[in-house]
Amino acid sequence: MGWVNADGRWRFRVGYIETGKGQAKSPMMAGLGLYAMGWCKFPRAQIYSIAANKQTANVLFKDAVAMCRAQVPGYDDGDTLEGLGHVVLRGEGDNTHKIEHASSQSFFLPLAGGAQQSGPRPRMVLADEIHEFSVDTQIEIWRRAITKISGSAMMVMGSNTPATAQLVGTSYSNTAQAIAKGDVKDDTQFAFVARTDKRDHDTVFENEDCWRKSLPALGITYPVANIREEVATAQTRLSTAASVKRLYFGIPAGAADFWIREDKWAAVLQVIDDETVELLRGCPCWLSLDLSQKNDLTALTCTWRDGDDVLWQKTWYWTTKDGLTDRAVADQAPYEDWVEAGYLTAVDGPTIDKTFPAARVADICAQHNVQELVFDPAQFADFLEACKLNGFPVWQFEGPDKPAGVGLKLVKHAQGTRVVFEDRQLCMPRSIERFEDRILKGTIVIDQSPVTYACASNAALDTDGLKNRAFNKKRSRGRIDGIVTCAMGAGAADGAELEGKTYAGTFFVDLDDDNVDDGDDA
Repeated sequence: MGWVNADGRWRFRVGYIETGKGQAKSPMMAGLGLYAMGWCKFPRAQIYSIAANKQTANVLFKDAVAMCRAQVPGYDDGDTLEGLGHVVLRGEGDNTHKIEHASSQSFFLPLAGGAQQSGPRPRMVLADEIHEFSVDTQIEIWRRAITKISGSAMMVMGSNTPATAQLVGTSYSNTAQAIAKGDVKDDTQFAFVARTDKRDHDTVFENEDCWRKSLPALGITYPVANIREEVATAQTRLSTAASVKRLYFGIPAGAADFWIREDKWAAVLQVIDDETVELLRGCPCWLSLDLSQKNDLTALTCTWRDGDDVLWQKTWYWTTKDGLTDRAVADQAPYEDWVEAGYLTAVDGPTIDKTFPAARVADICAQHNVQELVFDPAQFADFLEACKLNGFPVWQFEGPDKPAGVGLKLVKHAQGTRVVFEDRQLCMPRSIERFEDRILKGTIVIDQSPVTYACASNAALDTDGLKNRAFNKKRSRGRIDGIVTCAMGAGAADGAELEGKTYAGTFFVDLDDDNVDDGDDA
């Protein structure tokens, strides 16, 4: 805290501290709050502790209260900050709700649920258990408040290693790691992330020598015997192994039952930008659509197959503006941030107008070699009506013995665990198998969208007696529409026989855009 820049103020405006459980993050942050309140010579300093809920917000604050009532090291017996008159505690015992430093007219206040204080001018904001925040709206409000302070001011965030499905915590942790490694340059942020190394992951329960990498205060604030007990339990109860590895050893995981190996999933993610999409123009592609019932998510995935038999997938999402904030809290998903970043489109009205995905489908068909669109039959009549309103011709495939129509071919995709054997009838068990094979072999590239990652983290599978599997939206932890359409797209691409000529590894690119192979093309 004594490190100041050329302007004479603290170098850091934001600090992020991530360790395993029991490493005294909350008491440390409480001490920093007291220090900034009364011992940094700041007049009228405002110190706030915030968290995702009232109980968590008070943990840190109660540590600060306990320090004020504890023996001051090196002083006479019975001397406390409160007894010596350095601080005034408002409230008795556990009901203490405010700490004041009278001589500087400063105070320390907990705010439940990350609520915002009216007109704050915070000298320090202490945000505890960042991984428990479902949206980062309040965190960002307080960060902006910190930047308004002309002198020294800081926001300190504490967290355990977040689960992949904890999107807010994962975002802050990833940023902190990038800063610590030098991948991102930001001299105003301090980052300390304590995790075991990847080479320790498989043997972490047996190798006690690596434990201090994620538990730097092991044996000081957290007894070694306690962690041994946790490890022993995790070794006998596999259901707790993933959470113990994450909470104590910093090994990130999604939900305990992530639907596929998460490291394999993460390995096929890549940003598919407009330039990449342009390079895929001319490759055969399949569209897959999952329509929302009212105001949740509508997902449309485009799956290209290149000349090396690699699939490329990009997904577009729609939701409604009405009730967006409330749904973000209910679904524990940062919808507003995704809208702002362009990963999600919010449309006017109480329900999603199907003309939006219909217009996107028409646009893709105009620019790419679309073979067909596969669809979940639910709500599909509205999509057909939207295509009619947009003047976009489509026809539904009813079987090989039925005549073809005009426009885009539509193929029904069954959603349950039943396997269908009719020609060109798609079903979820087969699509999931094809999708998983692609992921495990690394022969698919999926656009690195946080919405798609969230859908994958939320997914739950049903399995019948024949081990046929299908996604179950009711059992899932949140919206899964994007992972459903990705599986449907992979199933369609790998299950379809391409009509006409295909190119294996070689593409004709008309460099001068004259539709003539005149020798200057490749």
